[in-house]
Amino acid sequence: MDCSHIQFRDSTQKLQTGSHRTSALNSELEIEQLQALFQVAAFWARDRAADDLEIAIANSSPVISAWNHDHLIGFARATSDGIYRATIWDVVVHPDYQGAGIGRKLVQTVLSHPQVCRVERVYLMTTNQQEFYQRIGFEQNATTTMVYFNQPIALPNPALSVEMECDIGS
Repeated sequence: MDCSHIQFRDSTQKLQTGSHRTSALNSELEIEQLQALFQVAAFWARDRAADDLEIAIANSSPVISAWNHDHLIGFARATSDGIYRATIWDVVVHPDYQGAGIGRKLVQTVLSHPQVCRVERVYLMTTNQQEFYQRIGFEQNATTTMVYFNQPIALPNPALSVEMECDIGS
C-alpha cells in the first residue's frame, strides 16, 4: 500500500478558551472521526463519549494523528511529567491501513516528542499487541503493576462530609 500521502499531525497545541483548556483535535468532526476509528479498531474504546474524549485529549501531550486527506486513520496520545514517567495511550490504526507502518510511525512520533523523549520510563498497556511494541523497543515489564479503580464515595450523611473535611484540613 502506498502511504506516501498520509499526513501525521501533532495536535498537542493547547488552546485557551476562557478557563477551559481544549486541544486542536477538538473540532466536532474530528472527535466524531475518532469515535468512528475507535468503533472499528479499538475494542477497549468503542463506547467513549465525545465529551470524555475531549477532556482526555486536552490533558494529553503529545496527541498525534494520521490522516488520509481529510479522513482520520490513526491516533495515539501520551501523558507525561516530562522527566521521569510517561504513558502512551490509545494507539489505534484503521484496519484498512494496518501493516503499513502507520502504527509504528505514531508510536515513534510520540516517543520523539519533547514531552516524552527525555523521560526515564515510558509505559503502555496492551492486550494483544505485545509483539508489535517489542519490535519498536518496548520490553515486557515483570514488576507488579497496580491499578486503582476510582469509585465515587457515597457519604450517608452531609454532616459527616463537613466533619471529614475539617478533620482532613487540621
